[in-house]
Amino acid sequence: MGPLGGTISAAGGPAEALRAVDWFPLLLSLRVAGIATVITATFGVAGAYAISRGRFPGRGLLEAAASLPIVLPPTVLGYYLLVLVGREAPLGHAWERLTGQPLVFTWQGAVLAASVASLPFCLRAARAAFDGVDRRYEEAARVAGLPEWRVALQVTLPLAARGVIAGVTLGFARALGDFGTTVMVAGNIPGRTQTMPIAVYDAVQAFDYTSAAVLAGVLSAVAIVVLVVVRRLERGAV
Repeated sequence: MGPLGGTISAAGGPAEALRAVDWFPLLLSLRVAGIATVITATFGVAGAYAISRGRFPGRGLLEAAASLPIVLPPTVLGYYLLVLVGREAPLGHAWERLTGQPLVFTWQGAVLAASVASLPFCLRAARAAFDGVDRRYEEAARVAGLPEWRVALQVTLPLAARGVIAGVTLGFARALGDFGTTVMVAGNIPGRTQTMPIAVYDAVQAFDYTSAAVLAGVLSAVAIVVLVVVRRLERGAV
């Protein structure tokens, strides 16, 4: 019996169980997380560098705003995104005019939700990495005549690379595992917007503990790999 009274069928063994699982949520989750990671890495690393090295009005406010997804409940974060990109919102209306379809309840909406939810994890790790760079190397590069953008790309970023990669890796894992924000913005449409965490929830609700166990196992395996990679990066072993 399953934990809520449902029966877990073992007929056919593990191979049969794997064949019975709908793998669309896994493929969609990898697609969403992959694109979200590119977005998160772009804005997260740039934002981390600006916060770490910049001195401008509103710097503290920017850092606080970028950290909000960590402390806000996912459903609240999803609600705010709906307010910003819903069909009646200016951003949502502009997207629909540009693409011919709304942003909410689409896989693109899932990308947006995953990007926003994972951004702070990348940004905070990258910011810590930039803060840890010895600024004497940057000053030496400036004295040698390098412009500021080359100092950032050729000196600061390579020295902070391990921490930045760790942050991007954490961002990918967070994007892959997002539930609350994604279900608010993209919904739960099987075959269209149903990602792995949502599929696990649906499987449990339907007492399909075989599918839930397989999908949860995949997510857990990814989480373990990410933690190992991040730990090795922190120790300088990768």
